[in-house]
Amino acid sequence: MNPLVELKAMTDLFPEEQPLIAKAEHCPASLTPEPYKRMLVHEHHMTVTMEDYHNSPVEVKVLDRKEIDDFYCRKIILAKEGTNEVVQFGIVRFNFEYVTPQVREEIISEEIPLGRVLINHNVLRHIDLGAIIRIEAGPGLAKHLQMEEGAETYGRLATIFCNHQPAVDLLEISRPLT
Repeated sequence: MNPLVELKAMTDLFPEEQPLIAKAEHCPASLTPEPYKRMLVHEHHMTVTMEDYHNSPVEVKVLDRKEIDDFYCRKIILAKEGTNEVVQFGIVRFNFEYVTPQVREEIISEEIPLGRVLINHNVLRHIDLGAIIRIEAGPGLAKHLQMEEGAETYGRLATIFCNHQPAVDLLEISRPLT
């Protein structure tokens, strides 16, 4: 996988009026600075990682969605529960062929973060970390993550395998951390 090609493929799912990302570069996992390394370089659900780091449950807010054949795609933010404090921006491309109708319906309901749905339904899953990306925020990402345009943050590309099949492609970008 070429991380920058995959990043473009994911962001192209939801074109924005203003550029989402001003600049991006692949960052080796071993060189990812803390606390981003702890937040992104792992094979766990970001839902759980964000909740642990921010000491708060998170809720999903769907900004846009579309269905393409068997794929359900959505652009989201995660915010601390009961607040408008955004902790993550994400784009998801999910192939529903590999999950039950109940999991599909709960994801489409858009009420619970994806990771929490898979955990709650005990879906056999494995998360494959694809790449860490150092990102300079364009105006679109700055707006979504409540950060300064041009400020730096980090994100990751990953694939979730459900029942041994590559079911979910993810772009997950953390708000700037201190």
